[in-house]
Amino acid sequence: MEIPLFPSDRIPQPRENVRIERLQIQPYPDRFRVRVHIQVTPFLDRPNLLLVAHNHEDVIVSELNIIETMHHDMEFTMHIRNVSNPAGLYTLTADLFFETRNPPHAQLIETFEIPEAV
Repeated sequence: MEIPLFPSDRIPQPRENVRIERLQIQPYPDRFRVRVHIQVTPFLDRPNLLLVAHNHEDVIVSELNIIETMHHDMEFTMHIRNVSNPAGLYTLTADLFFETRNPPHAQLIETFEIPEAV
């Protein structure tokens, strides 16, 4: 009997085939935190990720480093820092890399908006 460890369409890939497949961002109701869901290609070599959020003035408001992740499907909470009112447009850059980040192996950039308080 064979017990599959991965769904047949999700076979771990060598590093040259690893990409960021999905990046979803959802602000929490408190507006100072955002839920980040990121999926990468299943991998043989464990990648690193760097997530950086910038406001509309290109100031870094949140940053998260993931070192040699073991998971290809991840969720994180990022905190919006050093702002009194978080409402506005933001950009989240996700870099996937192995030994060095310059240049990243893969990159995905998404914009998101935190609404005004109700």
